Amino acid sequence: MEQTATTGTVRAAPLTRPEMAAMVAGDIQRGAFVNLGIGLPTTIADHLRPEQRVTLHTENGMLGMGPAAVGDRIDPDLINAGKAPVTELPGASYFHHADSFAIMRGGHLDVCVLGAFQVSAAGDLANWHTGAQDAIPAVGGAMDLATGAREVWVMMTLQDKTGAPKLVPQCSYPVTGLSCVTRVYTERAVFLLSPEGVRVRESFGCTVEDLRGVVEVDLLDD
Repeated sequence: MEQTATTGTVRAAPLTRPEMAAMVAGDIQRGAFVNLGIGLPTTIADHLRPEQRVTLHTENGMLGMGPAAVGDRIDPDLINAGKAPVTELPGASYFHHADSFAIMRGGHLDVCVLGAFQVSAAGDLANWHTGAQDAIPAVGGAMDLATGAREVWVMMTLQDKTGAPKLVPQCSYPVTGLSCVTRVYTERAVFLLSPEGVRVRESFGCTVEDLRGVVEVDLLDD
C-alpha cells in the first residue's frame, strides 16, 4: 500500500474501516495497556497481533480483553463498554467498576483510542454531546480517559454525514478534554497534533493540498 503526505504517488482510494483499524493496531507499541472507545475504535482489537503483547482494558471492569466474539464464542455476560460481545485472553481479570475507573484516572493506561464528533487543531476533544436539544449525551468514561491516559488517539471519519469537517480550528460542540489528542486517524489521512501545529503523517487518495480544502485547519509543511 503506497502512502504519502506530500506530492507524487498516493493511494488511489481512502482507507476502509478495517484498514483504518489495522493501521491503528500496528501503531500501538509492544506491551502497551490500551483502552478502546466504543464505535470504530473497538474494531482495533481484531487487528492486534499476539506478538505485540498489548493488554486491552475496558471501563466496565476487564483487563485482558480479546477480539470480538462471534458464533458459539459469544457469551452474553462477557461484553465491552459498548455492550458488544468480546473474548478473553489468557490471564484476563475482572474487577469492580470503581477499580476500572481508578485505572483510567490513575495514569495506568498508555494509550486510549476514542471516537469523536470533533477534534480541534489544539487537540481539544469533543465526543460526548453535539449540543443539540434532541441529542442523547454519552459521557461514559471519555472524560476520565481524556485526562488519565498518557496518550489520546482519535479514530474517526474526516467528515460528518453533512460533509462538514470533524478536524476543526476550534470545537463547536461541548468539549470532553482540552489539548489531550496527539494523533487523529481518518480514512483520508493520519494527523499528528503538537504545540507546533497539525502535521499530516500519511494521506490516502488525496494530497495535503486536497486536505487543506477540506479541514480548514492550517497544516504544517514538511
